[in-house]
Amino acid sequence: MIRRVKLFGVEIDALRMSEAVREIWRQIESPEAKTQYVVTPNVDHAVLLQGNPELQAAYAEARWVLADGWPVVWASRFLRQPLPERVTGSDLVPEVFSAATAEKPLTVYLLGAAPGVAPRAAAYIEKRWPHVKVCGTYSPPLGFEKDDAENERIVNMVNEAAPQLLIIGLGAPKQELWIARHREQLHIKAAICAGATIDFLAGEKQRAPRWMQQSGLEWFHRMLVDPNRLVARYVRDAVVFPTLVWREWLHVGGDVVGN
Repeated sequence: MIRRVKLFGVEIDALRMSEAVREIWRQIESPEAKTQYVVTPNVDHAVLLQGNPELQAAYAEARWVLADGWPVVWASRFLRQPLPERVTGSDLVPEVFSAATAEKPLTVYLLGAAPGVAPRAAAYIEKRWPHVKVCGTYSPPLGFEKDDAENERIVNMVNEAAPQLLIIGLGAPKQELWIARHREQLHIKAAICAGATIDFLAGEKQRAPRWMQQSGLEWFHRMLVDPNRLVARYVRDAVVFPTLVWREWLHVGGDVVGN
């Protein structure tokens, strides 16, 4: 039984990276027909979840909810409900690929990123992980999530390619909402909502240096690289997130400290 920590209106799995990889591979190798999916909450997700019932429902239906972001992990420890470590989508996907072998190969579909990016990511994946086969890629057009015919076409493309694992790089909350809406139509084993992972694998974007990732400064690197998109978001999150932590402390942490 996986221990779960309830924070910011969502239950987060207290799993280490190695444990998460084992769980996902267990699903990939299982005879279970129902598609299961991974979401990875960070500070921005915690903020977006507030007052968004559809996103909350998508999180509630996820099989695995893994903490992506040191502030979420630090908050859990401050609130005396510690999560063991940070498990980012961008680290999780390569680790899942690395577990593929000649005896248990993996087929993958890449959904997301700008046109031309996913095929470059596919070429890198197959070179780096020879037991992983990318059986399809697609970059949906802007506003596709509102087009029923386009969404049906995407589902059909994925099903015809017959991957075991779907990597979704559409950004939050679009990717989480999309998989929650279409999970029942997909004939796959698992899906990972992985943000910019396809861009990273293609070399389209560069992750922060490892020391910044480990010290909780990856957000700063990303803001410097993409200020037009991220500065306003991070300013908003910097205002709202401490309020969420304080509210959690009053309802959870305060009780624990008082005992």
